[in-house]
Amino acid sequence: MTIDRDSIVAAAQRLGGLVERTPLLEADLPGGRVWLKAESLQTGGSFKLRGATNRLLQLSQAERRAGVVAFSSGNHAQGVALAAARLNIPAIIVMPSDAPALKVAGTRAHGADIVFYDRATEDRVTIAAALAEQRGAVLVPSFDDPDIVAGQGTAGLEVVEQCPEPVRRILVCTGGGGLAAGIALAVPQADIVCVEPKGWDDMGRSLEKGAIEPVGPNPPPTLCDALQTPLVSPITFGILARSGARGVSVSEEEVKGAVRWAWEKLQLVVEPGGAVALAALLAGKVPIENGTVATLSGGNIDPALHLAIVSGSVA
Repeated sequence: MTIDRDSIVAAAQRLGGLVERTPLLEADLPGGRVWLKAESLQTGGSFKLRGATNRLLQLSQAERRAGVVAFSSGNHAQGVALAAARLNIPAIIVMPSDAPALKVAGTRAHGADIVFYDRATEDRVTIAAALAEQRGAVLVPSFDDPDIVAGQGTAGLEVVEQCPEPVRRILVCTGGGGLAAGIALAVPQADIVCVEPKGWDDMGRSLEKGAIEPVGPNPPPTLCDALQTPLVSPITFGILARSGARGVSVSEEEVKGAVRWAWEKLQLVVEPGGAVALAALLAGKVPIENGTVATLSGGNIDPALHLAIVSGSVA
């Protein structure tokens, strides 16, 4: 299936009334004025509802009866679970055993069944594919799917409509690259910067080398659970490579500083993985010019961890 900007526009029409039009907030950073796309305020707490809903809306009646299977550390899990509940579709979600309790509870609250796996020793894709085959269900990946990418790209269309100045640069929190790829298609005139946590910056390294590179062995621990994607897909990498996107990485301290800044300056709860784009700007890793936008891609963080970060008590 070919995906282009028309696919994003079609997805936006399909999603009308089913996802929130999240605000684009003006913010003054030390380096200048920027615009923040607050997907942390999306229903379900992240942008993931966009792609999940776009994908599930296109299932046949037989596919809906058979159900869906997804794999996710939490945000895609909640997006699929919520979209499935709204459409009365059975859902099974494969989640890592160390997924944040808030994301597990949110997924269960929407009626999905959860199958846990060990992130260090088991392959979530293999587990999910086996479950889908056993049950005759549809596998709904978190980013390696044109309809998922198209749905995520609707956030980019909103940015262009909402921003009072021409959008020249967009920093995107990046795991598998579904949001970044969708935004790259939706806003082709913008410079796209993929932001990842250090040690998990496989998209940035892949774009630099011109070929997909996996996360290296023994990657460091990170608070950015939503961005712990071991390998990006040809779909997202191809779109971003053709768009001329580049990558930067941020440290754990820079991420915590961004979570703290969002709370103190905007009273927004943003999870670490949803704050990496803001972190890159606060750290001066990407210059701020007119028309600079950053995504706040998710807000699903355990309250105790958020308190520890904003109070400065987390190690």
